Amino acid sequence: MTVPVFEEYEPDADCGCPGCARRRRTAAARPVRHGGHPAAHGARRALVLVTAAGVVLSCGAAQAAATAAGRDTRAGAEADPQPVTPQGTVGPLNSGGASGPPAAPGTAQRTTTRTEIINRAKKWVSAQVPYDMAAYWSDGYRQDCSGFVSMAWNLGTNEWTGSLATFGTKIARADLQPGDILLFHNLADPAVGSHVTVFGGWTDHTHSHYLAYEQTRPNARAATTPMAYWSNSSKYVAYRYKGIVSGTSGSSATAFPGAAKFGAGANNAHVTRLGTMLIAQGGKRFYTQGAGPRWGDADKRATQAFQLAQGWKGAEADGVPGPHTWRLLVAGTGHRIPAATTGGSPSGTAAYPGRSSFGPGQAGSHIQRLGAQLVKKGYGAHYATGPGPRWTEADRRNVEAFQRAQGWSGGAADGYPGPETWRRLFA
Repeated sequence: MTVPVFEEYEPDADCGCPGCARRRRTAAARPVRHGGHPAAHGARRALVLVTAAGVVLSCGAAQAAATAAGRDTRAGAEADPQPVTPQGTVGPLNSGGASGPPAAPGTAQRTTTRTEIINRAKKWVSAQVPYDMAAYWSDGYRQDCSGFVSMAWNLGTNEWTGSLATFGTKIARADLQPGDILLFHNLADPAVGSHVTVFGGWTDHTHSHYLAYEQTRPNARAATTPMAYWSNSSKYVAYRYKGIVSGTSGSSATAFPGAAKFGAGANNAHVTRLGTMLIAQGGKRFYTQGAGPRWGDADKRATQAFQLAQGWKGAEADGVPGPHTWRLLVAGTGHRIPAATTGGSPSGTAAYPGRSSFGPGQAGSHIQRLGAQLVKKGYGAHYATGPGPRWTEADRRNVEAFQRAQGWSGGAADGYPGPETWRRLFA
């Protein structure tokens, strides 16, 4: 029996390799008189409906497929088959949005500052934009993870996890700065696990956690996140937007003005801004009349409280802002200033004393306070005679048990209390 010529072009229906996918699309588009498969034309509309489901980027595909198929039916038009992928294709802004023509990889990109990127991300977080892989927010950007980054980077198009990397430059995780992104695009199956977050800054000196701005269910959020993410952590790649420029937007300067602008005798706008940022980070109780331009004891005490909340000690917590303190305050990252200790609280909620206060050879009332709170919370199983002021292995094992109960692992559950462990334990 002679095999019909057109079967040479018919790929296996269940083969998902790029070659077979390409041949299926070619067979669907080729007229029968030129060797196309007759059955392919009968199935072409079904193929269009399926592939049109990729128009919307998501971290899941079912809803996008239903929505895209519905649009195709209403339009009554037959479009050319799109790339076979459960993730969406690049698309222009749905409505509104930034002015100007859509950006495209390889062309001159829009410029932006790190401050503008973070401020755009914060705008969605403040508005609690709901996650939806088929809907568009009022600014024209799609309400999924890559639409969120497209908006934050001001790309002018709705990109997807498979194209965002073309707008950035790969960098080392150690070089991350606010406004950069962490991207995982699952080449094997883009619908499984693919995600992207905007890096907002480190939340601790160990660089094990960072503030992630992201679009996820149920809505946009900013949350302390383990580096690089809760799942598929090792597969996330750091990128920096190619259009990043130095400079500021309006009056929101990001550069540290210098230590000379703070301290005894200082009287300038930088002191006012410092106070305003400290108040926003939980330091309101230190200011009786609000932030002002003249440096005072309230500024020093609030700055020191913020520094101590990061786990810093000694010269790092002297009450005078340095570049690192300023950077965390400007970006809105880092640990907030804890609430004041109430006199009626038996366990107390004193400020975190610093990681160096715990470990072999250390002793002090803070260790005994830690142990008492562990017992109170039900994590004192390893104490044989009760907690004391000197650090022991029992303290470490009890702290580790508490940390693991938070869902942490690895370096985040090493048995030594950090600022977040301390905050949760005494919450």
